[in-house]
Order: sequence, then structure tokens, then C-alpha cells
Amino acid sequence: MKKVLLAYSGGLDTSYCVVWLKERGWEVHTVTVDTGGFSAAELARIEALSPKLGAASHTTADAKAELWNGYLRYLVYGNVLRGNLYPLSVSAERVAQASKTVEVARSLGVQALAHGSTGAGNDQVRFDVAFSALAPDLELITPIRQLSPSRAEERAYLAEKGFDFPEKVEAYSVNEGMWGTSVGGRETLDPWSTLPDAAYPSGAVVADLSPQTVVLGFHKGVPVSLDGEALDPVALVAKLNALGGAYGIGRGVHLGDTILGIKGRVGFEAPAAHLLIQAHRELEKLVLSGKQLFWKESLGNLYGAMLHEGAFLDPLARDLEAFLESSQTTVSGEVRLTLHPRAAFVDGVRSPFALMDPAVANYGEGSRAWTGAEAACYAKIFGVPQVLALKARKT
Repeated sequence: MKKVLLAYSGGLDTSYCVVWLKERGWEVHTVTVDTGGFSAAELARIEALSPKLGAASHTTADAKAELWNGYLRYLVYGNVLRGNLYPLSVSAERVAQASKTVEVARSLGVQALAHGSTGAGNDQVRFDVAFSALAPDLELITPIRQLSPSRAEERAYLAEKGFDFPEKVEAYSVNEGMWGTSVGGRETLDPWSTLPDAAYPSGAVVADLSPQTVVLGFHKGVPVSLDGEALDPVALVAKLNALGGAYGIGRGVHLGDTILGIKGRVGFEAPAAHLLIQAHRELEKLVLSGKQLFWKESLGNLYGAMLHEGAFLDPLARDLEAFLESSQTTVSGEVRLTLHPRAAFVDGVRSPFALMDPAVANYGEGSRAWTGAEAACYAKIFGVPQVLALKARKT
């Protein structure tokens, strides 16, 4: 009997896939890759459900550390927010999940890979491309995309096979992960509407919540401490999500272009991502040159676009990672932020590699490195190309 490994979430679509694949003669194995969106109770439910549906085995793979090391740290290095807003949480998770799924597939010796994505979203492309590039020898099976069943049809099919999946009446679809939570609902389908507080996992924000000051420490671009306590990045992200979530920080609704070429809109809540990127960007302003900052913004956005659009395995992405990592050599120091309801502000930043030196010059006041006459000469020479250009246009 041929074996297939299914990327399994424990929801209706992937549960349908288990039964459908088994009915067609496959020995079905399932894997749930945890990138931070599952509680212990939810993982236990999934682990119990998979064999009941007929899976020969189930694997729970913790990939939070791999998600950080292989993907998220570069998003921090590049200060990547798609559309200056969205932290690419789902994009990074899907590629990490696909990569881990292939790793598990190799250990099981399967002949095929399967996922439960529909034909309408970005995830199908991310999974397809990653599976095809990392495991070109394995067959790819996508039952939901192939058959396009309605959710009512899926429930009816499972009920016929003896599995009851009651209809869920939920106003919002929520996808939780380590780097953020995406939220979809009727409001996200209308570009004039916004999501209410109730749609977000953290719920309503207390308007008179007292401000709180935190200090984030970085070493070569990597967040390493919170208020002086040394933490690994995964634990630090978890703490910032809890802390920032209470203040409603990192919420928004992103409207942008999908891989398929249509416009899409999604709500999100990503406190840790927004706090870390805000702090990291300010630290970079202190320690990097102007030209470094310019090219980092351009190339960081390119890297984020490649990750979002399913092109993460293109060799260019490795080149961009090398550039981003090289740029972080001096990005070490501390950033002090104050959290307010729905907003955070950087109050101060310090680093042993600071390029701001009062001993050289104070902006708008005076300089010890040059004289006033030298400054006048510099300004005159600097303006010559513009003087010549305007003169030429007047002739």
C-alpha cells in the first residue's frame, strides 16, 4: 500500500482529506506542524482525532524555533511589514510548515504529499511550490482543490462514513500563530468596513489602561532580553504577544495583492512583531549609515515580497538573507518603549556602536569637526549641479 503524508490541521477540510485518501487505497499519515498557533488542549484533540479518522500515524512537530531561525529573524532584520502594516505571519508559517512536512515525509518513507488548501488562496501556491522544490520525487495530492466540495458536502460525506462534524457558526475565521493572528470575516470583504474589537483574540482594549515602559535588548539584530531578563527569541515573542495584546498593539486590517493577482483583505493582531520591528528600526537608525538604511529598506521589502508570494526557495532569497545578516553586525543595544492603549512609542535608544556623537557635532547648534567657513564652502559646492541645471533650463 502506498503511503501519503497529509499536512493536517484537525479542521473539517483536512479531516475530509484523511477519509477521502484512505478510501482511495492510500495509507494515510498525518502531521501537524506547530508554529505557535496551537494550545496543548488543541494539539491533544488533533492527536486523538487523526487515528479515529483512519490515519496510520500522526506526528506533532514543534517548528517554532525553526520558524524564528529560518524566517522571522530575517523579517526583523529587514523591518518587513507588507504595505507598511502586515507582518507576514501566515506567509512565514506556511513555508516553515511545508519544509517540516517534507522532513517528516522523508523519515516515514512516503510516496506522496497532500494538503487541504482550496484553489482560491495564497496557501495552495506556497505549499505546492515548497513541496515540488523540496520533494520533486513525491506525488502531490490536493483533494479540496481538486474536488471543490462545499463545507456542507464535506460534513455530509464524513457523516456518511461515521464521523460527525457539527456545523460551526462563527462570525470570524481565525488563524493563530507565533508571529501573529489573522482574522477574516464579512468586514474584511468590504474595504469600507473595519473589524470590531470582538473579532480579535485579545478582545476589547481597556481605554484607561496605565502606560507601561519596557526595555528591549538586541544583539546583532536578534532580540535577546526584555527588561533586563535574558530570553530566547521564541519565549520573548510569546511574552510580547501577551503584553502587547492587552494594549491592542499591532492590530490592523491589511489590503493588498494576492499571489493569484486579485486584491485581498485580512485583519491581523501581531503585538510582538510590531513592537520588535518598531524597536529594531529605531536602533538601526542609531547605528547604521544612511546608505545602509536606504538599501535595507528596499531589499527587505523585496525579501518580504518573495516570502509572501511563494518564491522563498529562489536562490535570490538566500542572497538577500546574507545581505540582511551582514547588516546586523553593529545592531546591538537597548530600546525603551512605552505602551499605551493601541499605540507604542520609542522613548530612547542606546548602543555602543552609536553613530550619533555630540563630540563631533550637534545638529542645528555647532560643530567641532569643521568650521563655519568650511561648511559654507561645502554647501556652495553641493549646490553647483542644481545651479547649473536651472541655469540651463532658463536659456
